[in-house]
Amino acid sequence: MATGIKLATTFPASYKDEPSAKNFPGKEFPYKATTGMLGMKAIPEEVTYEEGVYVGYRYYNTFKKATAYEFGYGLSYTGFTYSNLTLNSPTFAGKITASVKVTNMGKVAGKEVTQLYLNAHAKSMDKPAEELKGFANTALLQFGASQVLTFTINAKDLASFNTKQSAWVAEAGTYNVKIGASS
Repeated sequence: MATGIKLATTFPASYKDEPSAKNFPGKEFPYKATTGMLGMKAIPEEVTYEEGVYVGYRYYNTFKKATAYEFGYGLSYTGFTYSNLTLNSPTFAGKITASVKVTNMGKVAGKEVTQLYLNAHAKSMDKPAEELKGFANTALLQFGASQVLTFTINAKDLASFNTKQSAWVAEAGTYNVKIGASS
């Protein structure tokens, strides 16, 4: 049986592409130094993170930065294909479901973690190119076997936090659904 383990973070191809690199190591406060472990001087530091909504894969995907290993990357002894992505409705009315057929195309049995991303064309809010909104695991699939996975997208999945309104807001507009093994 082949099961894959997926990364829960993104590894940049170059440190300079890490969004917090320009702010690191931050501001030091030598006047607040203390004696740390083994008598070594410990100087407190403060790092300001300015990424906003562009944290992790959201940054790399939005600004098209190369990665060594993307969010959700994983190895397996088998391979999978995705087909027949369908929505139960072309318009959103409280909720919508997306279904996709996952097929084991490798030579051994295996399981796959399938990820659903939404892409919203923001009008008044800053939004990343895509956001993970769900994931599902297949059962153990033999060579050539398929399984249809279904995802439910609710209104809260479309919402982003609007700091001016201090509320979660789902903007009207077009949302694209993307399915895959990684970001």
